[in-house]
Amino acid sequence: MSLFTMWVCSAFVVLLIPSIVAAEESSLLEGWHDVWPLRFLVNILGYSTIIIPGYFLISYFKRTNYLETGSGICFPVIKTCVFGSEAKTGLLDDVPIALRNEGDSGSSVRQVVKLVFCAAGLQVSYLTWGVLQERVMTRSYGATTPEEEGEKFKDSQFLVFMNRILALTVSGLWCILFKQPRHGAPMYKYSFASLSNIMSSWCQYEALKYISFPTQVLAKASKVIPVMLMGKIVSHKSYEYWEYFTAVLISVGVSMFLLSSTPSKHPSTVTTFSGVVILIGYIVFDSFTSNWQDNLFKYKMSSVQMMFGVNLFSCLFTVGSLLEQGAFFDSLAFMMRHSEFAFHAVLLSVCSACGQLFIFYTISQFGAAVFTIIMTLRQAIAILLSCFLYGHAVTIVGGFGVGVVFLALFLRVYARSRMKSGRRPAQPLGQKV
Repeated sequence: MSLFTMWVCSAFVVLLIPSIVAAEESSLLEGWHDVWPLRFLVNILGYSTIIIPGYFLISYFKRTNYLETGSGICFPVIKTCVFGSEAKTGLLDDVPIALRNEGDSGSSVRQVVKLVFCAAGLQVSYLTWGVLQERVMTRSYGATTPEEEGEKFKDSQFLVFMNRILALTVSGLWCILFKQPRHGAPMYKYSFASLSNIMSSWCQYEALKYISFPTQVLAKASKVIPVMLMGKIVSHKSYEYWEYFTAVLISVGVSMFLLSSTPSKHPSTVTTFSGVVILIGYIVFDSFTSNWQDNLFKYKMSSVQMMFGVNLFSCLFTVGSLLEQGAFFDSLAFMMRHSEFAFHAVLLSVCSACGQLFIFYTISQFGAAVFTIIMTLRQAIAILLSCFLYGHAVTIVGGFGVGVVFLALFLRVYARSRMKSGRRPAQPLGQKV
């Protein structure tokens, strides 16, 4: 009887071990979603399944001199994607220049109305976008009572895809409805800016799980520092002494804010090491994006064409990665379970796409200086709005640091406008380093 009992127990253990191992494996598989470096790595691996085959195809077409020997139905598509027209021009954009000249000829009242329209459009679009961004990434859905925890949305990449698919649609319709310059850049060159743009957006959403929204806004304001570094490395640009001075002021102001921040009762508002690392990633990727786009503008293209090309590859990369991970349909299921999230995600994408169009229109009508002032004010209002809606505490030293940052930003705008006005008669002012 004892032998039989031992046999039954051993058989039971043998049958139980696979289920225990399977449960541990499933818990590990579910747990990796909470580790951001793993999510980042998996996203990169997903993008590489598109980038690597594309690289070999482009190399093959260039090596075989396909432009001279190719023919058939696919030839125009391959020529556009791989070779383009290869006709580089200046950094000017024909369409915005025409629009700006038309705007300058209007009456002062009409210009004031346009300015109010642009400022209101930018403020509404990006303030709403900022509030929704923090709501989606830091709060739960489905809780009917304050005691319930609800369900949090965790996949930042899906939100990036939502933003890009709507921006692609809007920019595509714009290119169809309004006359654009003849496109000359090889399409594959948009993929570099697209990849860095995806990663910067992912970092932007992901960072809100670890740091407060005001900290994120200040980090964006301080990105002029890595932008200058990337400009030196990528575009071999030179900068004025006042640009270095204001960059130092910005870094001092941001440091004051970060060092004086006090932890809140919400874990997502505590400035953690992970949040800082993700923010650094955002700044680096975003700096590369802007400098690469500057180089792309050497081809004759409009800003909306740039928007279309970058978002086309962004949609391709993100939807491919989401499908490979199985996260695409999980996110859709989350939208079906929580209609409030679906509304927020769609409105977030609408604000992002409309904001980009307002950016192009404002710069074409009033120039980059006016646009920078409007967006700097928007950042200040966004910090105040976030503190009011979500209860972020800012100390006196932190508030002073915020003031230093925005003072430096306004000094940059003032110095740049003075230099432009000084260049018109004859020589440029100041030395470059």
